[in-house]
Amino acid sequence: MSKLYIPDEILLKVEKPGRYIGGELNSVVKAPGEYDVHMAMCFADVYEIGMSHLGFKLLYHLLNDQERVWCERVFAPWPDLEDVMREKGYKLFSVESQSEVDRLDMLAFSLQYEMSYTNVVNMIDLAGLPVRAVDRGEDCPLIFCGGPSANNTEPMADFFDFYNLGEGEEMLPEIVETYRQCKAGGMKKTDILREISRISGVYVPAFYETFYDDEGRYAGIRPKEEFKDVAAPVIRKRVVSSFENSYLPEKMVVPNIEVVHDRIMLEIFRGCTRGCRFCQAGFIYRPVRERSPERLAQAAEKLLKSTGYEEISMLSLSTSDYSKLGELTDRLLEFTVPERVSIALPSLRLDSFSFELMEKVSAVRKSGLTFAPEAGTQRLRDIINKGVKEEDLLRSCRMAFEGGWSTVKLYFMLGLPYETDEDLIGIAELAHKVLGVYDSVHAGRKARRPSITVSVSTFVPKPFTPFQWAPQIPVPEIIRRQNVIKQHLSKRVNFSWHDPETSVLEGAISRGDRRIGSVIYDVWKAGGRFDAWDEYLNYDRWMKAFEKNGLHAQDFNMRERDIDEALPWDHVNVGVTKKFLQRELSRAKQGIVTPNCAEKCSGCGVQSYGRGICVGQIQDPVQ
Repeated sequence: MSKLYIPDEILLKVEKPGRYIGGELNSVVKAPGEYDVHMAMCFADVYEIGMSHLGFKLLYHLLNDQERVWCERVFAPWPDLEDVMREKGYKLFSVESQSEVDRLDMLAFSLQYEMSYTNVVNMIDLAGLPVRAVDRGEDCPLIFCGGPSANNTEPMADFFDFYNLGEGEEMLPEIVETYRQCKAGGMKKTDILREISRISGVYVPAFYETFYDDEGRYAGIRPKEEFKDVAAPVIRKRVVSSFENSYLPEKMVVPNIEVVHDRIMLEIFRGCTRGCRFCQAGFIYRPVRERSPERLAQAAEKLLKSTGYEEISMLSLSTSDYSKLGELTDRLLEFTVPERVSIALPSLRLDSFSFELMEKVSAVRKSGLTFAPEAGTQRLRDIINKGVKEEDLLRSCRMAFEGGWSTVKLYFMLGLPYETDEDLIGIAELAHKVLGVYDSVHAGRKARRPSITVSVSTFVPKPFTPFQWAPQIPVPEIIRRQNVIKQHLSKRVNFSWHDPETSVLEGAISRGDRRIGSVIYDVWKAGGRFDAWDEYLNYDRWMKAFEKNGLHAQDFNMRERDIDEALPWDHVNVGVTKKFLQRELSRAKQGIVTPNCAEKCSGCGVQSYGRGICVGQIQDPVQ
């Protein structure tokens, strides 16, 4: 391992020095001469968050498996270390080689959450680099990004040289190889970006200009005249040619310290058939594709041997919708039970929960169960197209309680379109019914005290969803609605909720246009960092930054948008058509449920990719 960049006398005084020292099992170190491109995957949060993210770790190993490429990892230092680094002149550094990252060729950021954007800017500055792409010269690394939040390219367009939109397993090697050839040819940055922009799924913000109407409202984006030969008017997200055969690592870095999700994660399928109208992931990750039980079991066995983990978590947006879940769990149990390795099934659907499945996943140890009814009444569940009923929840909970479970967490959303106080009260009533089921199961005999938790997050309208036109409720109204639920909940039910100011800011950023970049910059300049963490978020600082730039946050998050107005993400094609999303919004207003994609094709548009479960279905758009 390389000598530590930050001296021991500093690291021993900060919280969790293991975040910064590298040397973990299965981390990749290459010698000079083994690579032509030296780059880093950057995560704009602390080590424990980044090392819990499967996509981040998967792409790290994917890039290191490429010839002549060395990819390191970079995380945001916690403020205690950052303050010392700035005071003593240390720069942002990589974990593996402990190198100052401004010396690398490329920096790739994973954009997972809008409230981490100030951390992106802070990390670029801590690296000693100009934060705006236009100010970075030929000697600076190329800085780019991908991830779910990158699908609205505009709020962070000022800070990145380019975006890769969609799935990275095939696109990233193409990007890095193109860069390698350009670098070998001595090409200038603009010419390198021209070549990279020819790759399907790449967006170069500097090649485009935005325009506004007479009232200052966003009116659209178009390629600049001098870049029309390489800048497409619409950028289509990339989808891997074969999900079954797409990259699966045989090793994963095992963190030095405890992280949030410290286990093997198996992505069993990608996408979601359900079409919940608030859920961005359910639309941007279409088409739905599965991996075979054989391939997944083989990968799991290799990862267990190379990591020593004692838990496997099946990863997807709705695990129990995997068509061969029973076969997969049987295959996994053959080698997990003898080794005392547990299996976790997050994201379980209420309407496909079974006792047989419960018995399988508890073969080694029981964990708490989590269900997501999302809304307290059937009327609102139909509006959001959740597709589950109250009896599904009560049946699943009864099954769990009879099987020995006593811990259940129920996830709901607050502030959904067309929500009333009756829907909020319905959340409390539903929790009490679950409690009643527990009491009835254990009636007349001694039982442990149940742990029933109601967790409520605030609805944030997101791009590429049917609710992308919907208004978000303001902070005082969020607090009022939280109190309505709280006042109707029994003391026997635990209650947790999300910070309303964070949700409102997330809403303003997520649907923002390129002007939001100046707001993010000014928040950072005023000291903003780790805004995703309650102890560091300063709501007033954000409001002042909006005001300084002549903008109003409510114009981005609380205004109901006209169905025909230009949206800042219209130049990105994720496969799902705007016409389909408009139709889904209309159905939401009428409380009409759209069938599960596995039952009937609703004509969302992703058939155009020619892969996934919708291929071969008769396209009969639901009216």
